Amino acid sequence: MIELEKLEKIKRRFEEIEQLMADPEVATDSSRMQELGREHGELRDVVAAIRTYENLLQEKSDLEELVETEDGEMKDLAQYELEELTARLPSVEHELKMMLIPKDPEDKKDAIVEIRAGTGGDEAALFAGDLFRLYTKFAEKKGWKYEVMEIAEGTQGGFKEVVFGVQGKGVFGTFKYESGVHRVQRVPETESSGRIHTSAATVAVLPEAEEVDVDINPADIKIDTFRATGPGGQSVNTTDSAVRITHVPTDTVVSCQDEKSQHKNKAKAMRVLRSRLYEKKLEAQRKERDEARRSQVGSGDRSAKIRTYNFPQDRVTDHRLEGSEKNHALQDIIDGDLDPIINALRAEENAERLANL
Repeated sequence: MIELEKLEKIKRRFEEIEQLMADPEVATDSSRMQELGREHGELRDVVAAIRTYENLLQEKSDLEELVETEDGEMKDLAQYELEELTARLPSVEHELKMMLIPKDPEDKKDAIVEIRAGTGGDEAALFAGDLFRLYTKFAEKKGWKYEVMEIAEGTQGGFKEVVFGVQGKGVFGTFKYESGVHRVQRVPETESSGRIHTSAATVAVLPEAEEVDVDINPADIKIDTFRATGPGGQSVNTTDSAVRITHVPTDTVVSCQDEKSQHKNKAKAMRVLRSRLYEKKLEAQRKERDEARRSQVGSGDRSAKIRTYNFPQDRVTDHRLEGSEKNHALQDIIDGDLDPIINALRAEENAERLANL
């Protein structure tokens, strides 16, 4: 059963917000009204669910009293209604609990996804390319937009590194489960003996920071321009359109040469830099708040192997899951059907949070 005092506290806050929004003095402060309006919108459905739940509890109590005090037909009717209500109550309570789970404010943000080839040489770069195509297919299925921000092609194809932004509703809250080390087992195209090789690529997913999230002092950044280069180092541009930005205090370096315009490359590089600095800020806050319960995204757990793509066995195994949810058809995942894995991971996370309510 949900702690009723916690529900009363939420209702009191909702009523307080409504009173503040009706106050003429508060109404003249547009930023305060915007903040109150956002909180009011977040609590409105929760309070409606609380009232439904409390009404059911009261109705249950009344029916139990009737069953105890009445007899005959009235008692039978009360008993029947009580059984129906008792059967319905758990689902209403579960739905309310789900609404009470603390929301991560970063989940609503867009995301910056960084894929880097790990161990395995050319094969790792090819695998990084496979992951990029997987994610772009996934984004397209979701109706999300994406754009490449930083890219370094491999000598035999694929990417040594690719950084891209994804924009849409709830992007970070979905993509964050992809952070970690991804491993592939397959026979490389260049392998004449047919031996299976194991390669890896790392994926980092950052919430895209807005200017209000991170204050970057212009005096703290160093901007260099250079000519864009392609695979093998050949020049692909006759002007210094590529941009490298260094945040001196943290020694964070971002390069961008995807656009022909230096201005556009600088804007993209600043977006990536802002998000990396924001992630550092969030990581420090998480570490300070609770060392024992750091979230997987953006923490030291990034080095953990989260998933294996086994081509000979046509299977993808997510090592964070168990039972029937652990293994998936490889082609489905390669085609961008990540929902079954992400939904299972989200359900596990919600179950853990529910246990702490």
